[in-house]
Amino acid sequence: MLNGKAILVTGGTGSFGHQFVSYVLAHYEPKKIIIYSRDEYKQFVMQNEYKKHPQSDKLRFFIGDVRDKERLYRAFDGVDYVVHAAALKQVPSCEYNPMEAVKTNINGAMNIVDAALDCGVKRVVALSTDKAVNPINLYGGTKLVSDKLFIAANAYAGMKDVCFSIVRYGNVAGSRGSVIPFFRNLVNQGETALPITDYRMSRFWISLNEGVQLVIKALSEAKGGETFISKIPSFKITDLAQAILPGCEMPEVGIREGEKLHEVMVTKEDSMLTYEYDKHFIVYPHFDWWNPSKIQEGGKRVEQGFEYSSGNNTEWLTVEQIKELLETVQEH
Repeated sequence: MLNGKAILVTGGTGSFGHQFVSYVLAHYEPKKIIIYSRDEYKQFVMQNEYKKHPQSDKLRFFIGDVRDKERLYRAFDGVDYVVHAAALKQVPSCEYNPMEAVKTNINGAMNIVDAALDCGVKRVVALSTDKAVNPINLYGGTKLVSDKLFIAANAYAGMKDVCFSIVRYGNVAGSRGSVIPFFRNLVNQGETALPITDYRMSRFWISLNEGVQLVIKALSEAKGGETFISKIPSFKITDLAQAILPGCEMPEVGIREGEKLHEVMVTKEDSMLTYEYDKHFIVYPHFDWWNPSKIQEGGKRVEQGFEYSSGNNTEWLTVEQIKELLETVQEH
Protein backbone atom coordinates (compact mmCIF):
# COMPACT_ATOMS: atom_id res chain seq x y z
CA MET A 1 0.00 0.00 0.00
CA LEU A 2 3.06 2.26 0.02
CA ASN A 3 3.81 1.64 -3.66
CA GLY A 4 3.55 4.82 -5.70
CA LYS A 5 2.94 6.96 -2.60
CA ALA A 6 4.74 10.14 -1.55
CA ILE A 7 5.73 9.71 2.11
CA LEU A 8 7.16 12.32 4.47
CA VAL A 9 8.91 11.49 7.75
CA THR A 10 9.41 14.26 10.28
CA GLY A 11 12.55 13.75 12.34
CA GLY A 12 13.58 11.51 9.47
CA THR A 13 17.31 11.53 10.24
CA GLY A 14 16.76 9.95 13.66
CA SER A 15 17.05 6.24 14.45
CA PHE A 16 13.41 5.55 13.54
CA GLY A 17 13.69 7.50 10.29
CA HIS A 18 16.77 5.53 9.21
CA GLN A 19 15.07 2.20 9.89
CA PHE A 20 11.78 3.28 8.30
CA VAL A 21 13.45 4.43 5.08
CA SER A 22 15.55 1.28 4.90
CA TYR A 23 12.50 -0.97 5.42
CA VAL A 24 10.25 0.86 2.96
CA LEU A 25 12.86 0.90 0.18
CA ALA A 26 13.48 -2.83 0.73
CA HIS A 27 9.81 -3.85 0.60
CA TYR A 28 8.00 -1.21 -1.48
CA GLU A 29 8.42 1.13 -4.43
CA PRO A 30 7.25 4.52 -3.14
CA LYS A 31 6.97 7.54 -5.41
CA LYS A 32 9.29 9.39 -3.04
CA ILE A 33 10.27 9.64 0.63
CA ILE A 34 10.85 13.10 2.06
CA ILE A 35 13.25 13.24 5.00
CA TYR A 36 12.16 16.30 6.98
CA SER A 37 14.51 17.34 9.78
CA ARG A 38 16.43 20.33 11.08
CA ASP A 39 19.91 18.77 11.26
CA GLU A 40 21.88 19.62 8.13
CA TYR A 41 24.83 17.36 8.98
CA LYS A 42 22.65 14.30 9.68
CA GLN A 43 20.93 14.84 6.34
CA PHE A 44 24.33 15.03 4.61
CA VAL A 45 25.41 11.75 6.24
CA MET A 46 22.14 10.02 5.38
CA GLN A 47 22.32 11.19 1.76
CA ASN A 48 25.78 9.68 1.43
CA GLU A 49 24.61 6.39 2.95
CA TYR A 50 22.01 5.99 0.20
CA LYS A 51 24.05 7.30 -2.75
CA LYS A 52 24.50 3.83 -4.26
CA HIS A 53 21.07 2.50 -3.31
CA PRO A 54 19.03 1.43 -6.38
CA GLN A 55 16.14 3.65 -5.20
CA SER A 56 18.26 6.61 -4.09
CA ASP A 57 16.41 8.80 -6.61
CA LYS A 58 13.28 8.36 -4.46
CA LEU A 59 14.76 10.25 -1.50
CA ARG A 60 14.30 13.98 -0.90
CA PHE A 61 15.90 15.90 1.95
CA PHE A 62 14.09 18.93 3.38
CA ILE A 63 15.66 21.11 6.06
CA GLY A 64 12.84 22.20 8.34
CA ASP A 65 11.42 22.32 11.84
CA VAL A 66 7.95 21.15 12.90
CA ARG A 67 7.66 24.51 14.68
CA ASP A 68 7.72 26.22 11.25
CA LYS A 69 4.19 25.91 9.85
CA GLU A 70 5.00 27.73 6.60
CA ARG A 71 7.83 25.29 5.85
CA LEU A 72 5.57 22.32 6.65
CA TYR A 73 2.98 23.55 4.16
CA ARG A 74 5.64 23.66 1.44
CA ALA A 75 6.99 20.22 2.41
CA PHE A 76 3.51 18.60 2.54
CA ASP A 77 2.59 19.68 -1.00
CA GLY A 78 1.79 16.51 -2.95
CA VAL A 79 2.41 14.19 0.02
CA ASP A 80 0.13 11.19 0.57
CA TYR A 81 1.33 9.86 3.95
CA VAL A 82 3.05 11.54 6.90
CA VAL A 83 4.88 9.73 9.69
CA HIS A 84 5.51 12.12 12.57
CA ALA A 85 8.61 11.04 14.50
CA ALA A 86 10.09 14.44 15.39
CA ALA A 87 10.12 15.25 19.12
CA LEU A 88 12.15 16.51 22.01
CA LYS A 89 12.27 13.23 23.95
CA GLN A 90 15.06 13.27 26.52
CA VAL A 91 13.25 13.51 29.87
CA PRO A 92 15.89 15.60 31.74
CA SER A 93 16.26 17.95 28.77
CA CYS A 94 12.51 18.53 28.60
CA GLU A 95 12.36 19.18 32.35
CA TYR A 96 15.10 21.82 32.07
CA ASN A 97 13.75 23.35 28.85
CA PRO A 98 9.97 23.06 29.24
CA MET A 99 9.04 25.86 26.84
CA GLU A 100 11.12 24.28 24.08
CA ALA A 101 9.45 20.91 24.69
CA VAL A 102 6.02 22.53 24.39
CA LYS A 103 7.00 24.32 21.17
CA THR A 104 8.19 21.13 19.49
CA ASN A 105 5.95 18.42 20.93
CA ILE A 106 2.66 20.33 21.22
CA ASN A 107 2.86 23.31 18.87
CA GLY A 108 4.66 21.11 16.35
CA ALA A 109 1.81 18.59 16.50
CA MET A 110 -0.72 21.37 15.89
CA ASN A 111 1.28 22.48 12.84
CA ILE A 112 1.38 18.92 11.48
CA VAL A 113 -2.40 18.61 11.85
CA ASP A 114 -3.09 21.94 10.14
CA ALA A 115 -0.69 21.28 7.28
CA ALA A 116 -2.05 17.77 6.71
CA LEU A 117 -5.66 19.01 6.64
CA ASP A 118 -4.94 21.88 4.28
CA CYS A 119 -2.49 20.14 1.92
CA GLY A 120 -4.52 17.04 1.07
CA VAL A 121 -2.50 14.46 3.02
CA LYS A 122 -4.38 11.13 3.21
CA ARG A 123 -2.88 9.48 6.28
CA VAL A 124 -0.90 10.66 9.31
CA VAL A 125 0.66 8.32 11.88
CA ALA A 126 2.20 9.95 14.95
CA LEU A 127 4.70 8.15 17.15
CA SER A 128 3.82 8.19 20.84
CA THR A 129 5.40 6.77 23.98
CA ASP A 130 4.51 4.90 27.15
CA LYS A 131 5.41 8.12 28.98
CA ALA A 132 2.25 9.72 27.59
CA VAL A 133 0.23 7.22 29.66
CA ASN A 134 -0.50 8.67 33.12
CA PRO A 135 2.44 11.07 32.64
CA ILE A 136 4.67 12.01 35.57
CA ASN A 137 7.20 14.13 33.66
CA LEU A 138 6.98 17.02 31.22
CA TYR A 139 7.95 14.96 28.19
CA GLY A 140 5.10 12.54 28.90
CA GLY A 141 2.72 15.45 29.45
CA THR A 142 3.56 17.05 26.12
CA LYS A 143 3.18 13.73 24.30
CA LEU A 144 -0.20 13.13 25.95
CA VAL A 145 -1.40 16.48 24.58
CA SER A 146 0.13 15.64 21.19
CA ASP A 147 -1.75 12.31 21.10
CA LYS A 148 -5.02 14.05 21.95
CA LEU A 149 -4.45 16.58 19.16
CA PHE A 150 -3.90 13.89 16.54
CA ILE A 151 -6.93 11.89 17.64
CA ALA A 152 -9.16 14.98 17.70
CA ALA A 153 -7.87 15.96 14.24
CA ASN A 154 -10.15 13.28 12.81
CA ALA A 155 -13.13 15.36 13.93
CA TYR A 156 -11.58 18.52 12.47
CA ALA A 157 -11.20 16.74 9.14
CA GLY A 158 -14.94 16.80 8.49
CA MET A 159 -15.60 15.25 5.08
CA LYS A 160 -11.95 15.34 3.99
CA ASP A 161 -10.37 12.04 3.00
CA VAL A 162 -7.72 11.93 5.73
CA CYS A 163 -7.18 9.92 8.89
CA PHE A 164 -4.89 10.43 11.87
CA SER A 165 -3.74 7.61 14.15
CA ILE A 166 -1.20 6.91 16.91
CA VAL A 167 1.46 4.25 17.40
CA ARG A 168 2.60 3.78 21.01
CA TYR A 169 5.67 1.97 22.29
CA GLY A 170 8.36 2.42 24.94
CA ASN A 171 12.11 2.89 24.69
CA VAL A 172 13.50 1.01 21.71
CA ALA A 173 16.28 -1.42 22.65
CA GLY A 174 19.59 0.42 22.39
CA SER A 175 18.12 3.91 21.96
CA ARG A 176 20.05 6.94 23.17
CA GLY A 177 19.67 7.59 26.88
CA SER A 178 18.19 4.15 27.59
CA VAL A 179 19.50 1.52 29.98
CA ILE A 180 21.33 -0.76 27.50
CA PRO A 181 23.91 1.82 26.31
CA PHE A 182 24.19 3.07 29.92
CA PHE A 183 25.12 -0.40 31.21
CA ARG A 184 27.41 -1.11 28.27
CA ASN A 185 29.27 2.14 28.82
CA LEU A 186 29.89 1.25 32.47
CA VAL A 187 31.22 -2.18 31.46
CA ASN A 188 33.54 -0.57 28.88
CA GLN A 189 34.87 1.67 31.64
CA GLY A 190 35.81 -1.41 33.66
CA GLU A 191 33.04 -1.20 36.25
CA THR A 192 32.16 -4.44 38.04
CA ALA A 193 28.81 -3.26 39.43
CA LEU A 194 25.73 -2.07 37.55
CA PRO A 195 23.41 0.26 39.51
CA ILE A 196 19.71 -0.61 39.64
CA THR A 197 17.28 2.16 40.53
CA ASP A 198 14.72 -0.33 41.88
CA TYR A 199 14.94 -4.13 41.91
CA ARG A 200 11.26 -4.39 40.90
CA MET A 201 11.68 -2.35 37.72
CA SER A 202 10.63 -3.84 34.36
CA ARG A 203 10.50 -2.67 30.76
CA PHE A 204 9.09 -3.83 27.43
CA TRP A 205 11.49 -5.04 24.75
CA ILE A 206 10.89 -3.69 21.25
CA SER A 207 13.31 -3.40 18.34
CA LEU A 208 13.40 -0.58 15.82
CA ASN A 209 12.21 -2.93 13.11
CA GLU A 210 9.17 -3.93 15.20
CA GLY A 211 8.38 -0.25 15.70
CA VAL A 212 8.56 0.37 11.96
CA GLN A 213 6.28 -2.56 11.19
CA LEU A 214 3.71 -1.26 13.68
CA VAL A 215 3.74 2.13 11.93
CA ILE A 216 3.20 0.45 8.55
CA LYS A 217 0.31 -1.54 10.04
CA ALA A 218 -1.25 1.72 11.21
CA LEU A 219 -0.75 3.30 7.79
CA SER A 220 -2.43 0.28 6.20
CA GLU A 221 -5.32 -0.32 8.59
CA ALA A 222 -6.22 2.84 10.52
CA LYS A 223 -9.66 4.35 10.02
CA GLY A 224 -8.87 7.39 12.16
CA GLY A 225 -8.37 7.94 15.89
CA GLU A 226 -6.90 4.55 16.86
CA THR A 227 -3.86 3.96 19.05
CA PHE A 228 -1.88 0.88 17.94
CA ILE A 229 0.17 -1.01 20.54
CA SER A 230 2.36 -4.07 19.86
CA LYS A 231 2.29 -7.20 21.99
CA ILE A 232 5.91 -7.50 23.08
CA PRO A 233 7.82 -9.28 25.86
CA SER A 234 8.91 -7.76 29.16
CA PHE A 235 12.20 -8.04 31.00
CA LYS A 236 13.46 -7.21 34.46
CA ILE A 237 16.23 -4.61 34.68
CA THR A 238 18.10 -6.94 37.06
CA ASP A 239 18.02 -9.68 34.39
CA LEU A 240 19.33 -7.22 31.79
CA ALA A 241 22.23 -6.35 34.10
CA GLN A 242 23.09 -10.04 34.51
CA ALA A 243 22.88 -10.57 30.75
CA ILE A 244 25.31 -7.72 30.09
CA LEU A 245 27.70 -8.46 32.96
CA PRO A 246 27.07 -11.94 34.44
CA GLY A 247 27.63 -12.17 38.17
CA CYS A 248 27.92 -8.42 38.64
CA GLU A 249 26.96 -6.62 41.82
CA MET A 250 23.69 -4.68 41.53
CA PRO A 251 23.47 -1.90 44.14
CA GLU A 252 19.97 -0.42 44.44
CA VAL A 253 20.38 3.35 44.10
CA GLY A 254 16.79 4.61 44.20
CA ILE A 255 14.32 5.57 41.49
CA ARG A 256 15.04 8.74 39.52
CA GLU A 257 12.73 11.74 39.23
CA GLY A 258 10.23 11.21 36.43
CA GLU A 259 10.92 7.47 36.23
CA LYS A 260 8.29 4.72 36.52
CA LEU A 261 8.64 1.20 37.90
CA HIS A 262 6.87 -0.27 34.88
CA GLU A 263 5.97 0.87 31.36
CA VAL A 264 2.19 1.08 30.89
CA MET A 265 0.72 0.95 27.38
CA VAL A 266 -2.98 0.46 28.13
CA THR A 267 -4.56 1.92 31.27
CA LYS A 268 -7.52 0.51 33.15
CA GLU A 269 -9.48 3.57 32.06
CA ASP A 270 -8.75 2.77 28.41
CA SER A 271 -9.86 -0.85 28.78
CA MET A 272 -13.48 -0.07 27.89
CA LEU A 273 -12.44 0.72 24.32
CA THR A 274 -9.42 -1.56 23.89
CA TYR A 275 -9.51 -4.58 21.60
CA GLU A 276 -6.98 -7.37 21.56
CA TYR A 277 -5.79 -8.83 18.26
CA ASP A 278 -3.30 -11.57 17.47
CA LYS A 279 -0.15 -9.45 17.68
CA HIS A 280 -1.34 -6.07 18.90
CA PHE A 281 -3.91 -4.03 20.81
CA ILE A 282 -5.93 -1.11 19.49
CA VAL A 283 -7.34 1.58 21.76
CA TYR A 284 -10.29 3.16 19.97
CA PRO A 285 -11.33 6.77 20.63
CA HIS A 286 -14.06 7.58 23.11
CA PHE A 287 -15.88 10.42 21.33
CA ASP A 288 -19.37 11.04 20.00
CA TRP A 289 -17.98 11.42 16.48
CA TRP A 290 -16.37 7.96 16.51
CA ASN A 291 -18.34 5.37 14.56
CA PRO A 292 -18.15 1.90 16.22
CA SER A 293 -18.54 0.32 12.78
CA LYS A 294 -14.88 1.27 12.20
CA ILE A 295 -13.72 -1.28 14.79
CA GLN A 296 -11.61 -3.87 12.98
CA GLU A 297 -12.83 -7.42 12.77
CA GLY A 298 -10.88 -10.24 14.38
CA GLY A 299 -10.39 -8.54 17.72
CA LYS A 300 -11.80 -9.20 21.17
CA ARG A 301 -12.71 -6.50 23.64
CA VAL A 302 -10.53 -6.75 26.74
CA GLU A 303 -12.08 -7.13 30.16
CA GLN A 304 -13.00 -3.97 32.00
CA GLY A 305 -10.14 -2.98 34.27
CA PHE A 306 -7.52 -4.60 32.02
CA GLU A 307 -4.11 -2.95 32.08
CA TYR A 308 -1.22 -3.72 29.74
CA SER A 309 1.97 -3.07 31.65
CA SER A 310 5.52 -4.41 31.51
CA GLY A 311 4.95 -5.45 35.10
CA ASN A 312 1.88 -7.65 34.48
CA ASN A 313 2.84 -9.02 31.07
CA THR A 314 2.32 -12.70 30.26
CA GLU A 315 5.56 -12.97 28.22
CA TRP A 316 8.93 -12.49 29.94
CA LEU A 317 12.47 -12.72 28.59
CA THR A 318 14.98 -14.90 30.45
CA VAL A 319 18.59 -13.84 31.00
CA GLU A 320 19.68 -16.19 28.20
CA GLN A 321 17.08 -14.79 25.80
CA ILE A 322 18.20 -11.24 26.63
CA LYS A 323 21.81 -12.24 25.89
CA GLU A 324 20.79 -13.47 22.45
CA LEU A 325 18.80 -10.32 21.70
CA LEU A 326 21.65 -8.07 22.84
CA GLU A 327 23.80 -9.49 20.05
CA THR A 328 21.43 -7.88 17.55
CA VAL A 329 21.15 -4.52 19.33
CA GLN A 330 22.98 -1.58 17.83
CA GLU A 331 23.02 1.65 19.77
CA HIS A 332 21.35 4.54 17.96
